[in-house]
Amino acid sequence: MKIKSVKGTRDYLPQEAELRESIQRTIADVYRENGFSRVNTPAIEDIENLDKSDGGDNLNLIFKILKRGDKLQKALSDGDENALCDMGLRYDLTLPLTRYFASNRQSLPMPFKAIQMDKAYRAENPQKGRLREFMQCDIDVIGDSEPECEIELIAVTAKALKALDIGGFTVRVNDRTVLNGMLAALGFPEEELATVCVSFDKLDKIGAEGVAAELTEKGFDKSAVDKLSDVLSQLPLTLEKVSEIVGGEKTARLSKIITDSKAIADGGYGVEFDVSLVRGQGYYTGTVFEVRSENFGSSVAGGGRYDKLIGKFIGEDIPACGFSIGFERIFSILAEQNRAASAKQKLAAFYEDNFMEVYARAEELRKEYDVSIYKKPKKLGAFLNKLQAGGFVGFAYPDGNVKMFD
Repeated sequence: MKIKSVKGTRDYLPQEAELRESIQRTIADVYRENGFSRVNTPAIEDIENLDKSDGGDNLNLIFKILKRGDKLQKALSDGDENALCDMGLRYDLTLPLTRYFASNRQSLPMPFKAIQMDKAYRAENPQKGRLREFMQCDIDVIGDSEPECEIELIAVTAKALKALDIGGFTVRVNDRTVLNGMLAALGFPEEELATVCVSFDKLDKIGAEGVAAELTEKGFDKSAVDKLSDVLSQLPLTLEKVSEIVGGEKTARLSKIITDSKAIADGGYGVEFDVSLVRGQGYYTGTVFEVRSENFGSSVAGGGRYDKLIGKFIGEDIPACGFSIGFERIFSILAEQNRAASAKQKLAAFYEDNFMEVYARAEELRKEYDVSIYKKPKKLGAFLNKLQAGGFVGFAYPDGNVKMFD
Protein backbone atom coordinates (compact mmCIF):
# COMPACT_ATOMS: atom_id res chain seq x y z
CA MET A 1 0.00 0.00 0.00
CA LYS A 2 1.28 3.47 -0.89
CA ILE A 3 1.16 6.18 1.75
CA LYS A 4 1.71 9.14 -0.59
CA SER A 5 -1.23 10.88 -2.23
CA VAL A 6 -1.71 10.38 -5.97
CA LYS A 7 0.50 12.60 -8.16
CA GLY A 8 -1.08 16.00 -8.61
CA THR A 9 -3.08 15.81 -5.38
CA ARG A 10 -2.16 16.86 -1.83
CA ASP A 11 -2.79 16.02 1.79
CA TYR A 12 -3.07 19.06 4.06
CA LEU A 13 -1.85 19.34 7.64
CA PRO A 14 -4.34 20.80 10.15
CA GLN A 15 -2.82 24.30 9.94
CA GLU A 16 -2.99 24.19 6.13
CA ALA A 17 -6.55 22.85 6.13
CA GLU A 18 -7.61 25.63 8.50
CA LEU A 19 -6.05 28.25 6.23
CA ARG A 20 -7.85 26.80 3.20
CA GLU A 21 -11.15 26.87 5.06
CA SER A 22 -10.52 30.45 6.15
CA ILE A 23 -9.77 31.55 2.57
CA GLN A 24 -12.94 29.89 1.27
CA ARG A 25 -15.02 31.46 4.02
CA THR A 26 -13.65 34.94 3.24
CA ILE A 27 -14.37 34.58 -0.47
CA ALA A 28 -17.85 33.14 0.11
CA ASP A 29 -18.76 35.94 2.54
CA VAL A 30 -17.86 38.59 -0.05
CA TYR A 31 -19.79 36.78 -2.77
CA ARG A 32 -22.90 36.48 -0.56
CA GLU A 33 -22.71 40.10 0.59
CA ASN A 34 -22.94 41.07 -3.08
CA GLY A 35 -26.10 39.08 -3.76
CA PHE A 36 -24.80 35.80 -5.19
CA SER A 37 -26.32 32.44 -4.14
CA ARG A 38 -24.48 29.15 -3.50
CA VAL A 39 -25.20 26.14 -5.73
CA ASN A 40 -23.64 22.68 -5.87
CA THR A 41 -23.18 20.30 -8.78
CA PRO A 42 -21.72 16.76 -9.02
CA ALA A 43 -18.02 16.27 -9.77
CA ILE A 44 -19.03 13.70 -12.42
CA GLU A 45 -20.50 14.81 -15.75
CA ASP A 46 -21.72 12.96 -18.83
CA ILE A 47 -18.75 12.50 -21.16
CA GLU A 48 -20.75 13.86 -24.11
CA ASN A 49 -21.32 17.13 -22.25
CA LEU A 50 -17.63 17.46 -21.45
CA ASP A 51 -16.49 16.59 -24.98
CA LYS A 52 -18.85 19.12 -26.59
CA SER A 53 -18.18 21.97 -24.16
CA ASP A 54 -15.62 23.92 -26.24
CA GLY A 55 -13.15 23.75 -23.35
CA GLY A 56 -10.06 24.23 -25.53
CA ASP A 57 -6.97 22.30 -24.43
CA ASN A 58 -8.82 21.22 -21.26
CA LEU A 59 -10.68 18.65 -23.34
CA ASN A 60 -7.39 16.76 -23.62
CA LEU A 61 -7.07 16.76 -19.82
CA ILE A 62 -10.37 15.14 -18.84
CA PHE A 63 -10.23 12.27 -16.36
CA LYS A 64 -12.52 9.77 -18.07
CA ILE A 65 -14.48 7.12 -16.15
CA LEU A 66 -14.79 3.63 -17.61
CA LYS A 67 -18.15 2.00 -18.04
CA ARG A 68 -18.98 -0.69 -15.51
CA GLY A 69 -19.92 -4.38 -15.67
CA ASP A 70 -21.46 -5.77 -18.85
CA LYS A 71 -21.34 -2.41 -20.65
CA LEU A 72 -17.57 -2.24 -20.19
CA GLN A 73 -17.11 -5.85 -21.31
CA LYS A 74 -19.17 -5.19 -24.46
CA ALA A 75 -17.16 -2.04 -25.28
CA LEU A 76 -13.93 -4.00 -24.81
CA SER A 77 -15.12 -6.87 -27.00
CA ASP A 78 -16.23 -4.42 -29.71
CA GLY A 79 -12.77 -2.86 -29.69
CA ASP A 80 -14.25 0.66 -29.74
CA GLU A 81 -12.01 2.85 -27.56
CA ASN A 82 -14.44 5.80 -27.79
CA ALA A 83 -17.21 3.65 -26.28
CA LEU A 84 -15.23 2.67 -23.16
CA CYS A 85 -16.21 5.76 -21.14
CA ASP A 86 -19.59 7.30 -20.42
CA MET A 87 -18.64 9.83 -17.70
CA GLY A 88 -15.76 12.07 -16.65
CA LEU A 89 -14.63 14.39 -13.89
CA ARG A 90 -15.41 18.07 -14.49
CA TYR A 91 -12.39 20.13 -15.63
CA ASP A 92 -13.93 23.39 -14.39
CA LEU A 93 -17.19 24.62 -12.86
CA THR A 94 -18.61 26.47 -15.88
CA LEU A 95 -19.89 23.52 -17.89
CA PRO A 96 -21.63 21.97 -14.83
CA LEU A 97 -23.28 25.33 -14.07
CA THR A 98 -24.69 25.68 -17.58
CA ARG A 99 -26.12 22.14 -17.39
CA TYR A 100 -27.50 22.94 -13.91
CA PHE A 101 -29.20 26.08 -15.24
CA ALA A 102 -30.62 24.25 -18.26
CA SER A 103 -32.09 21.62 -15.93
CA ASN A 104 -33.42 24.00 -13.26
CA ARG A 105 -34.16 27.23 -15.14
CA GLN A 106 -37.87 27.18 -14.29
CA SER A 107 -37.03 27.40 -10.58
CA LEU A 108 -34.36 30.10 -10.87
CA PRO A 109 -34.63 33.90 -11.13
CA MET A 110 -33.35 35.75 -14.17
CA PRO A 111 -30.72 37.05 -14.09
CA PHE A 112 -29.35 34.27 -11.90
CA LYS A 113 -26.28 35.06 -9.79
CA ALA A 114 -24.49 31.89 -8.71
CA ILE A 115 -21.63 30.97 -6.38
CA GLN A 116 -19.75 27.74 -6.97
CA MET A 117 -16.87 26.73 -4.69
CA ASP A 118 -15.77 23.17 -5.30
CA LYS A 119 -13.09 20.88 -6.70
CA ALA A 120 -12.28 20.33 -10.37
CA TYR A 121 -9.89 17.89 -12.05
CA ARG A 122 -7.41 18.06 -14.93
CA ALA A 123 -4.91 15.40 -16.01
CA GLU A 124 -2.03 17.82 -16.48
CA ASN A 125 1.59 18.06 -15.42
CA PRO A 126 1.54 19.22 -11.78
CA GLN A 127 3.56 22.31 -10.82
CA LYS A 128 3.54 25.10 -8.25
CA GLY A 129 -0.01 26.41 -7.89
CA ARG A 130 -1.31 23.87 -10.44
CA LEU A 131 -2.64 20.49 -9.31
CA ARG A 132 -4.69 17.70 -10.85
CA GLU A 133 -7.28 18.08 -8.10
CA PHE A 134 -7.87 21.73 -7.30
CA MET A 135 -10.40 24.11 -5.80
CA GLN A 136 -12.14 26.84 -7.80
CA CYS A 137 -14.21 29.73 -6.45
CA ASP A 138 -16.59 31.03 -9.12
CA ILE A 139 -19.26 33.66 -9.44
CA ASP A 140 -21.43 33.74 -12.56
CA VAL A 141 -24.32 35.82 -13.85
CA ILE A 142 -26.72 34.07 -16.23
CA GLY A 143 -29.30 36.01 -18.22
CA ASP A 144 -27.62 39.44 -18.37
CA SER A 145 -26.07 40.71 -21.60
CA GLU A 146 -25.29 44.25 -20.40
CA PRO A 147 -21.70 45.47 -19.84
CA GLU A 148 -22.65 46.24 -16.23
CA CYS A 149 -22.59 42.47 -15.70
CA GLU A 150 -18.84 42.35 -16.39
CA ILE A 151 -18.27 45.51 -14.34
CA GLU A 152 -19.95 43.93 -11.31
CA LEU A 153 -18.09 40.63 -11.69
CA ILE A 154 -14.75 42.44 -11.85
CA ALA A 155 -15.62 44.59 -8.83
CA VAL A 156 -16.84 41.69 -6.65
CA THR A 157 -13.87 39.48 -7.54
CA ALA A 158 -11.48 42.32 -6.76
CA LYS A 159 -13.31 42.90 -3.47
CA ALA A 160 -12.75 39.26 -2.51
CA LEU A 161 -9.05 39.46 -3.38
CA LYS A 162 -8.73 42.66 -1.35
CA ALA A 163 -10.43 40.94 1.59
CA LEU A 164 -7.79 38.20 1.38
CA ASP A 165 -5.05 40.85 1.41
CA ILE A 166 -2.98 39.13 -1.30
CA GLY A 167 -1.06 42.30 -2.14
CA GLY A 168 -1.13 44.31 -5.35
CA PHE A 169 -2.89 43.01 -8.45
CA THR A 170 -4.08 44.14 -11.86
CA VAL A 171 -7.23 43.14 -13.73
CA ARG A 172 -6.43 42.67 -17.42
CA VAL A 173 -9.39 42.96 -19.80
CA ASN A 174 -9.93 42.18 -23.47
CA ASP A 175 -12.80 41.18 -25.76
CA ARG A 176 -12.75 38.26 -28.19
CA THR A 177 -14.92 40.17 -30.67
CA VAL A 178 -12.51 43.13 -30.61
CA LEU A 179 -9.50 40.84 -31.04
CA ASN A 180 -11.18 38.96 -33.89
CA GLY A 181 -12.12 42.26 -35.50
CA MET A 182 -8.51 43.43 -35.36
CA LEU A 183 -7.17 40.16 -36.81
CA ALA A 184 -9.77 40.21 -39.61
CA ALA A 185 -8.90 43.84 -40.40
CA LEU A 186 -5.24 42.84 -40.72
CA GLY A 187 -6.15 40.27 -43.38
CA PHE A 188 -6.68 36.96 -41.59
CA PRO A 189 -9.67 34.93 -42.89
CA GLU A 190 -12.64 35.05 -40.51
CA GLU A 191 -13.12 31.28 -40.70
CA GLU A 192 -9.52 30.82 -39.47
CA LEU A 193 -9.57 33.30 -36.57
CA ALA A 194 -9.87 30.56 -33.94
CA THR A 195 -6.56 28.99 -34.96
CA VAL A 196 -4.94 32.43 -35.25
CA CYS A 197 -6.01 33.13 -31.65
CA VAL A 198 -4.43 29.85 -30.51
CA SER A 199 -1.07 31.21 -31.70
CA PHE A 200 -1.79 34.75 -30.50
CA ASP A 201 -2.52 33.41 -27.02
CA LYS A 202 1.14 32.38 -26.78
CA LEU A 203 2.36 35.98 -27.11
CA ASP A 204 3.50 36.18 -23.47
CA LYS A 205 5.47 32.94 -23.80
CA ILE A 206 7.04 33.08 -27.28
CA GLY A 207 6.94 36.81 -28.09
CA ALA A 208 5.82 38.61 -31.23
CA GLU A 209 8.46 36.92 -33.39
CA GLY A 210 7.39 33.49 -32.16
CA VAL A 211 3.73 34.24 -32.93
CA ALA A 212 4.65 35.42 -36.44
CA ALA A 213 6.76 32.32 -37.03
CA GLU A 214 4.00 29.99 -35.89
CA LEU A 215 1.39 31.72 -38.07
CA THR A 216 3.75 31.54 -41.05
CA GLU A 217 4.28 27.83 -40.39
CA LYS A 218 0.49 27.39 -40.38
CA GLY A 219 0.43 28.83 -43.89
CA PHE A 220 -1.20 32.20 -43.33
CA ASP A 221 -0.73 35.01 -45.85
CA LYS A 222 2.60 36.81 -45.41
CA SER A 223 0.96 40.21 -45.77
CA ALA A 224 -1.40 39.53 -42.84
CA VAL A 225 1.43 38.16 -40.68
CA ASP A 226 3.60 41.19 -41.47
CA LYS A 227 0.78 43.60 -40.58
CA LEU A 228 0.25 41.80 -37.28
CA SER A 229 3.98 41.93 -36.55
CA ASP A 230 3.94 45.68 -37.19
CA VAL A 231 1.03 46.11 -34.76
CA LEU A 232 2.72 43.97 -32.11
CA SER A 233 5.91 46.05 -32.42
CA GLN A 234 3.87 48.83 -30.78
CA LEU A 235 3.07 46.84 -27.63
CA PRO A 236 1.57 47.59 -25.20
CA LEU A 237 -1.30 48.53 -27.50
CA THR A 238 -3.81 51.04 -26.22
CA LEU A 239 -7.52 50.53 -26.78
CA GLU A 240 -7.48 53.79 -28.75
CA LYS A 241 -4.95 52.30 -31.19
CA VAL A 242 -7.06 49.16 -31.63
CA SER A 243 -10.12 51.38 -32.17
CA GLU A 244 -8.32 52.96 -35.13
CA ILE A 245 -8.00 49.49 -36.66
CA VAL A 246 -11.46 48.03 -35.98
CA GLY A 247 -13.61 51.13 -35.52
CA GLY A 248 -14.77 52.84 -32.34
CA GLU A 249 -18.22 51.27 -32.37
CA LYS A 250 -16.64 47.83 -31.87
CA THR A 251 -14.63 48.92 -28.83
CA ALA A 252 -17.27 51.09 -27.11
CA ARG A 253 -18.52 48.28 -24.83
CA LEU A 254 -15.00 47.29 -23.78
CA SER A 255 -14.10 50.93 -23.19
CA LYS A 256 -17.08 51.35 -20.85
CA ILE A 257 -16.19 48.19 -18.89
CA ILE A 258 -12.61 49.35 -18.37
CA THR A 259 -13.51 52.98 -17.60
CA ASP A 260 -16.19 52.11 -15.04
CA SER A 261 -14.07 49.35 -13.48
CA LYS A 262 -11.21 51.81 -13.01
CA ALA A 263 -13.60 54.23 -11.33
CA ILE A 264 -14.75 51.51 -8.90
CA ALA A 265 -11.14 50.47 -8.21
CA ASP A 266 -10.27 54.07 -7.35
CA GLY A 267 -6.57 53.24 -7.37
CA GLY A 268 -6.93 50.23 -5.05
CA TYR A 269 -5.89 47.87 -7.86
CA GLY A 270 -5.08 48.17 -11.54
CA VAL A 271 -7.48 47.77 -14.45
CA GLU A 272 -6.00 47.75 -17.94
CA PHE A 273 -6.68 46.76 -21.54
CA ASP A 274 -4.52 43.89 -22.78
CA VAL A 275 -4.90 42.93 -26.44
CA SER A 276 -2.79 39.78 -25.86
CA LEU A 277 -5.32 38.29 -23.44
CA VAL A 278 -7.22 35.46 -25.16
CA ARG A 279 -8.04 32.80 -22.49
CA GLY A 280 -7.77 29.20 -23.64
CA GLN A 281 -11.37 28.02 -23.36
CA GLY A 282 -13.17 27.96 -26.68
CA TYR A 283 -16.54 28.75 -25.13
CA TYR A 284 -15.71 32.42 -24.50
CA THR A 285 -17.63 34.69 -26.88
CA GLY A 286 -16.84 38.26 -25.80
CA THR A 287 -15.23 39.93 -22.81
CA VAL A 288 -12.38 38.01 -21.16
CA PHE A 289 -10.43 39.00 -18.06
CA GLU A 290 -7.62 37.83 -15.78
CA VAL A 291 -6.12 39.03 -12.52
CA ARG A 292 -2.34 39.14 -12.30
CA SER A 293 -0.85 39.06 -8.80
CA GLU A 294 2.33 40.98 -8.06
CA ASN A 295 3.27 38.45 -5.36
CA PHE A 296 2.69 35.37 -7.50
CA GLY A 297 3.84 36.80 -10.83
CA SER A 298 1.03 35.19 -12.82
CA SER A 299 -2.73 34.89 -13.10
CA VAL A 300 -4.71 34.19 -9.91
CA ALA A 301 -8.21 34.62 -11.38
CA GLY A 302 -9.83 34.59 -14.78
CA GLY A 303 -13.09 34.41 -16.66
CA GLY A 304 -15.23 35.90 -19.35
CA ARG A 305 -18.49 35.89 -21.27
CA TYR A 306 -19.85 32.62 -22.68
CA ASP A 307 -23.15 33.43 -24.39
CA LYS A 308 -23.40 30.24 -26.49
CA LEU A 309 -22.73 27.45 -23.99
CA ILE A 310 -26.21 27.15 -22.43
CA GLY A 311 -27.68 27.01 -25.92
CA LYS A 312 -25.94 23.67 -26.48
CA PHE A 313 -28.35 22.18 -23.93
CA ILE A 314 -31.62 23.96 -24.67
CA GLY A 315 -31.28 25.23 -28.24
CA GLU A 316 -31.67 28.83 -27.07
CA ASP A 317 -28.72 31.14 -26.47
CA ILE A 318 -28.77 32.76 -23.03
CA PRO A 319 -26.12 35.33 -22.08
CA ALA A 320 -23.75 34.29 -19.30
CA CYS A 321 -20.54 35.58 -17.78
CA GLY A 322 -18.33 34.38 -14.93
CA PHE A 323 -15.16 35.05 -12.96
CA SER A 324 -13.17 32.30 -11.22
CA ILE A 325 -10.58 32.77 -8.46
CA GLY A 326 -7.66 30.36 -8.73
CA PHE A 327 -7.88 29.13 -5.16
CA GLU A 328 -4.72 27.01 -5.18
CA ARG A 329 -2.54 29.92 -6.24
CA ILE A 330 -4.07 32.17 -3.61
CA PHE A 331 -3.45 29.46 -1.02
CA SER A 332 0.19 29.21 -2.16
CA ILE A 333 0.68 32.96 -1.73
CA LEU A 334 -0.84 33.09 1.75
CA ALA A 335 0.81 29.87 2.94
CA GLU A 336 4.23 31.21 1.93
CA GLN A 337 3.46 34.31 3.98
CA ASN A 338 2.66 32.08 7.01
CA ARG A 339 -0.79 33.64 7.12
CA ALA A 340 -2.84 32.69 10.17
CA ALA A 341 -6.15 30.97 9.44
CA SER A 342 -8.18 32.41 12.29
CA ALA A 343 -8.53 35.71 14.08
CA LYS A 344 -8.36 33.70 17.32
CA GLN A 345 -5.07 32.19 18.41
CA LYS A 346 -4.84 28.55 19.48
CA LEU A 347 -4.11 27.24 22.98
CA ALA A 348 -3.77 23.74 24.39
CA ALA A 349 -5.18 22.81 27.80
CA PHE A 350 -3.84 19.75 29.67
CA TYR A 351 -5.56 17.66 32.30
CA GLU A 352 -4.38 14.81 34.55
CA ASP A 353 -7.14 13.49 36.77
CA ASN A 354 -9.14 16.74 36.68
CA PHE A 355 -10.76 16.77 33.24
CA MET A 356 -13.94 18.54 34.42
CA GLU A 357 -11.97 21.37 36.03
CA VAL A 358 -9.81 21.81 32.93
CA TYR A 359 -12.88 21.68 30.70
CA ALA A 360 -14.44 24.55 32.68
CA ARG A 361 -11.17 26.51 32.46
CA ALA A 362 -11.02 25.86 28.70
CA GLU A 363 -14.52 27.29 28.31
CA GLU A 364 -13.34 30.52 29.96
CA LEU A 365 -10.28 30.67 27.71
CA ARG A 366 -12.41 30.11 24.60
CA LYS A 367 -13.72 33.65 24.92
CA GLU A 368 -10.27 34.71 23.69
CA TYR A 369 -8.66 31.59 22.17
CA ASP A 370 -9.46 28.42 20.26
CA VAL A 371 -8.69 25.76 22.88
CA SER A 372 -7.88 22.06 22.40
CA ILE A 373 -7.95 19.78 25.47
CA TYR A 374 -5.41 16.95 25.85
CA LYS A 375 -4.45 14.49 28.58
CA LYS A 376 -1.01 15.62 29.71
CA PRO A 377 1.51 13.42 27.84
CA LYS A 378 4.51 11.82 29.47
CA LYS A 379 6.85 13.51 26.96
CA LEU A 380 5.38 16.98 27.28
CA GLY A 381 8.27 18.81 25.63
CA ALA A 382 8.12 16.88 22.37
CA PHE A 383 4.34 17.30 22.23
CA LEU A 384 4.61 21.05 22.84
CA ASN A 385 7.11 21.34 19.97
CA LYS A 386 4.58 19.77 17.59
CA LEU A 387 1.82 22.04 18.88
CA GLN A 388 3.97 25.13 18.37
CA ALA A 389 4.87 23.99 14.86
CA GLY A 390 1.14 23.55 14.23
CA GLY A 391 0.36 27.16 15.09
CA PHE A 392 -0.45 27.00 18.82
CA VAL A 393 0.67 30.07 20.77
CA GLY A 394 0.68 28.54 24.26
CA PHE A 395 -0.87 26.07 26.70
CA ALA A 396 -2.60 25.81 30.06
CA TYR A 397 -1.24 23.55 32.78
CA PRO A 398 -3.64 21.20 34.63
CA ASP A 399 -3.80 23.83 37.40
CA GLY A 400 -5.21 26.32 34.87
CA ASN A 401 -2.18 28.62 34.58
CA VAL A 402 -1.42 29.69 31.01
CA LYS A 403 2.07 29.74 29.53
CA MET A 404 2.76 31.31 26.13
CA PHE A 405 5.43 29.96 23.81
CA ASP A 406 8.49 32.18 23.45
